[in-house]
Amino acid sequence: MEISKIFELLFYTVPALVTGIIAFYFFKEHTKNEDGRRRFLLHKDMQVHTLPLRLQAYERMVLFLERIAPNNLIPRIQPTSSDKNSYEVLLIATIEQEYDHNLSQQIYVSDECWNVIAAAKAATVQIIRKAGLSDKIDS
Repeated sequence: MEISKIFELLFYTVPALVTGIIAFYFFKEHTKNEDGRRRFLLHKDMQVHTLPLRLQAYERMVLFLERIAPNNLIPRIQPTSSDKNSYEVLLIATIEQEYDHNLSQQIYVSDECWNVIAAAKAATVQIIRKAGLSDKIDS
């Protein structure tokens, strides 16, 4: 008789365990899907708010690159004296000031883009310094 009671107990517990395991699996999948949905909605909302800021940052950095280009910088910044070294310092200070003004845009642009901008700034400063060292340039 005892074996029949054990079988009877198993007939009740095995389906309950299977049902519990299936319920656990579905609950786990449901929470995973809900987390993914929430993450997607949060990402979507963030893009709506940050996309205009990112586009504005890229626009400002394009303007920065245009402003520090030697063919745009030299006509815009007039020398204060006939000394070419002081003009070189003035041009480099102007570039540094423009760079510092746009430094906060680094948050919104990609690292690759920021590295290109920093390299362009350094190259422009180097061009100005080389021109300042050249004997062919008269003030």
